[in-house]
Amino acid sequence: MAVTIYDIARLAKVSKSTVSRVITNQTNISPDARERVLDAIRTLNYQPSKLARALTSKGFDAILVISTRSTKTTAGNPFFSEILQSIALRAEEEGFDVILQTSKNSEEDLQKCVAKITEKMVKGVIMLSSPADEYILEQLDNCQVPVMVIGNIEGTYQHVFSVDTDNFQDSYRLTEHLISLGHQDIACLHAPLDYHVSIDRLAGYKRAMQDAGLPVQPDLMIDGGYTTESAYLAATTLLQCARPPTAVFATDAVKVMSIYRAAHEQKKIIPDEISITGYSSDNISPLLSPGLTGIEIPIRELGCQGCGLLFDKIFDRPGTHSRTLVPTQLVVNHSAIPFAARK
Repeated sequence: MAVTIYDIARLAKVSKSTVSRVITNQTNISPDARERVLDAIRTLNYQPSKLARALTSKGFDAILVISTRSTKTTAGNPFFSEILQSIALRAEEEGFDVILQTSKNSEEDLQKCVAKITEKMVKGVIMLSSPADEYILEQLDNCQVPVMVIGNIEGTYQHVFSVDTDNFQDSYRLTEHLISLGHQDIACLHAPLDYHVSIDRLAGYKRAMQDAGLPVQPDLMIDGGYTTESAYLAATTLLQCARPPTAVFATDAVKVMSIYRAAHEQKKIIPDEISITGYSSDNISPLLSPGLTGIEIPIRELGCQGCGLLFDKIFDRPGTHSRTLVPTQLVVNHSAIPFAARK
């Protein structure tokens, strides 16, 4: 039978309310009574339930994870499953539970999130993506609990922070690499521009083209949607156009896999007939042949750092910056070759 605070009160010869005040670390208790309660807790090996702690003013030891995207748009994207795993592992180290929230739209996301904060079900929030419309961030900032965004933020907030990679600069580097190989007709297969990450990566591509004096061709900037199927259809259309590009920059792992698949099905040899650069992760890159020249997103590091910084805020630890950038590097493999070497 589970030990209760009544058992502790009986052994320590104090009232049940005194035991409750010791468990919740209140100060209006005599040193002698506190020590007797703590001795009884150790003797009986009492473990206060999370529900009991939640009923105090401190609330649950839990954090909320929201994607700000519908489940339909995250299905099949390796980023979300991998970063969730790293967050769960980091939260476990702190003794916290992770609540994963799904919603149909951003307004429902906001309502659910505010309700959980108000009811003290969570002590912090992690957002797995950063919407271009920062209304939800503005509203959550008013709730006065720390919110960590995996992605870029443009607004100035008191309680909202971010951890990200430099998406603009990384995309610039990937496009610049293709240009250095002599390619001029370079396509960009990108995600919808609803999130800062998509906007920043497309902007990096455009700037690299402009700085090289190359035209930014609207028909070579293709929105591949969120799903594997929509990305595959966009990649197929791109490779079948009247004047197909000699190189493609793909802005996420789903787009990379789709352009590889489309090239294979159309019997276009990578890199002899089409060069490719893009973003991937260490659980996708080993499956690609030839190996991708690209940026491997440090997904586990983003999750671990983001979660760690959130706990720094929850526990009021010093030194947390409002914006943190995780470094990346360009890995040169065999998916892109000089234009002059094409067959």
